[in-house]
Amino acid sequence: AVAVELHTGAYAEATTPAERARELARLATAADLAAQNGLVVHAGHGLNYVNVEPIAAIAPIAELNIGHAIVARAVLTGMAEAVREMKR
Repeated sequence: AVAVELHTGAYAEATTPAERARELARLATAADLAAQNGLVVHAGHGLNYVNVEPIAAIAPIAELNIGHAIVARAVLTGMAEAVREMKR
C-alpha cells in the first residue's frame, strides 16, 4: 500500500472534550506511525466545518476527505464559496 486513510468517525462523534482529545491523540499517533513506515496519510469520515481544524493540524496527514460537508454547504452557498469557507 502507498497510502492509508485514518477513520475519523469516533473523533467526529465524540460528545465530550475528553473523548475528542483521546481520539485526536489516537489519530495523531496513528498518523505518525504510518508516516514513519513510508505511507501517505489521509483522514476522513464525519469531518465538517466545526471539527476539521484539529485533524488538519496533524502534520503527517496529507489529505482530508470532507466531501459530504462541502457538498451540503454548497447547496446553500455554491461550490466555490463552500470550498473557500473550508479552507479558512
